[in-house]
Amino acid sequence: TGFDSDNSSGDFSEANHKAAEMLDLDPHQSNRTGKHNGEREIQENGIKRHRTSLPAPMFSRSDFSVWSILKKCIGLELSKITMPIVFNEPLSFLQRITEYMEHIYLINKACSHANPLERMQAVAAFAVSAVASQWERTGKPFNPLLGETYELTREDLGFRFISEQVSHHPPISAFYSEGLNKDFVFHGSIYPKLKFWGKSIEAEPRGTITLELLKHNEAYTWTNPTCCVHNVIIGKLWLEQYGTVEIVNHSTGDKCVLNFKPCGLFGKELHKVEGYIQDKNVLFSQVTAKAWCFMKNAKCWKIQQRTAGEDVIKSENDEADDMPEVQETVQFIPGSKLLWRINCRPPNSSQMYNFTSFAVSLNELEKGMEAILAPTDCRLRPDIRNMEDGNMDLASKEKERLEEKQRAARKERAKDEVEWQTRWFHQGTNPYTGTPDWLYSGGYFDRNFSDCPDIY
Repeated sequence: TGFDSDNSSGDFSEANHKAAEMLDLDPHQSNRTGKHNGEREIQENGIKRHRTSLPAPMFSRSDFSVWSILKKCIGLELSKITMPIVFNEPLSFLQRITEYMEHIYLINKACSHANPLERMQAVAAFAVSAVASQWERTGKPFNPLLGETYELTREDLGFRFISEQVSHHPPISAFYSEGLNKDFVFHGSIYPKLKFWGKSIEAEPRGTITLELLKHNEAYTWTNPTCCVHNVIIGKLWLEQYGTVEIVNHSTGDKCVLNFKPCGLFGKELHKVEGYIQDKNVLFSQVTAKAWCFMKNAKCWKIQQRTAGEDVIKSENDEADDMPEVQETVQFIPGSKLLWRINCRPPNSSQMYNFTSFAVSLNELEKGMEAILAPTDCRLRPDIRNMEDGNMDLASKEKERLEEKQRAARKERAKDEVEWQTRWFHQGTNPYTGTPDWLYSGGYFDRNFSDCPDIY
């Protein structure tokens, strides 16, 4: 977790990123619990091992009916609706936002490119990778309490991150991240507007995302695509993203327009993204697997996807190999290059809410961390902690207690005519888009938490 230092050194390459992931492959040698039961093992290269499994498996949702709750909510905004805890996953929405940083090596790759179009390609791949972790993640993250925070420092990946729930109605989450080598700043605010449409729940993540590459004096902004969970009443839950994402380089005027394609009648377009950069390059992606960049107007070849998720590029002259049954075939163009591939999930991911290895580590609470974390950090939130440990009844009771505590505090402020004061972010204007935004006020990592509210 690297809380003991604000500095980090070393190269940031995709190879190093993958090498760090490989440290977590053996679940028997890592500490599985999120409790205070010892320091994580330190590798020879100095990188701390993170846990690879949750303390308890996912609770079955088969005996619960969401229809009894949602049937009165068709067409309504769902942020005010209390859902049974069984439909949650043991992460706060603030931790879900942190999953942007899973593929941070793409930011490092963008920083290393001298060509602005190559930087745009890497930034576009980063924007796509941010939603890829949602693949098959049908659990709902916990709504953050007003004033809730989450921090993450990863010296092995070269960044630190802080987020805060700055508004409850409407729910707004603000975040700020910076490279430990002072090479980038990544920040934004997200207002996830949820609606129920009878058979599906639609999440529209309003808000602007900003990435600043300090070495190149460049700033990129974009918004996220819409996310929709289908078959919430009956059948197998499945998820798709759709909508247009426009990434703007405010320094050069370059634009990348990404079209997250709706699945269509027969599902052929599910998890696919198409787009272009200044009419010169085309970015083709499958959100759940990979992102390619290639030139237009070239002869199409095929990518044959192995069952295991590996890609085999075949031309007419390639000799056949003993490839397993092909899961699907997509088109690509010769001369393309792979920009990004999703990280492998743990073998037991289906029993852990389909978390990635990165997501599994987000709520771990190591020995000594409570003395360092802000008292509002969601690692200390008792309902999430109990759900992660498999104590569903206690988690549900704690969730109700925290919500009632929040309501009582709001009534008390209204009675005294006192406005809520955010701690780490303030309302302002995005310096690049001119739109309203929440900006980081600074000072969090000075660790003066004496005036933090008691929300738990």
